[in-house]
Amino acid sequence: MDNDFTPVTEEMIHQTTLTWLNERGVTLDSIAELVYVLQHSFFPDITLTECLEHVQHVLTKREVQNAVMTGIQLDILAEKNLIQEPLMDIIRRDEGLYGVDETLATAILNVYGSIGLTNFGYIDRVKPLILSRLNNHQGSEIHTFLDDIVGAIAAAGAARLSHNRKQQHETEPPLPNPSPYPNENILYFSQKPF
Repeated sequence: MDNDFTPVTEEMIHQTTLTWLNERGVTLDSIAELVYVLQHSFFPDITLTECLEHVQHVLTKREVQNAVMTGIQLDILAEKNLIQEPLMDIIRRDEGLYGVDETLATAILNVYGSIGLTNFGYIDRVKPLILSRLNNHQGSEIHTFLDDIVGAIAAAGAARLSHNRKQQHETEPPLPNPSPYPNENILYFSQKPF
């Protein structure tokens, strides 16, 4: 048995994850755009820069990196016809009853709790922006796993953004009461009620 190998470092895994995403045509900006789609209606003041920061943080998690690398490799093996039938046909067609791709994506979603799962369900159904391209099933590239992984990264980034915004809101001092009445819970009448 040959034990002459270089141990893999955390930084190598992180850089490989980013490189493989980029080689498959997925930029971090394109994932940040998905986070924006998911959270803009809740936080109208968010920016793409803020969304990108959350995507970058999600991609530092080892569970996320493992899922990304595994999914990309399975897609590449399918493109090279290195998976045996009938699984090859199922992956190539991204068959609707094949849920292993979504199952792999849940490894990413579990990092940020149930809000990530809700976000993922929505974005997986709608498939906006880059997800539409990854899911178009045209050409020689297969993205059966990658489209769900990218959606899960965006969903996790959106969950992280939401958690951080809530925490920021809770630590901010309360705004002064703009009501002219000292206690809003009491009704004041200029006349006696009927």
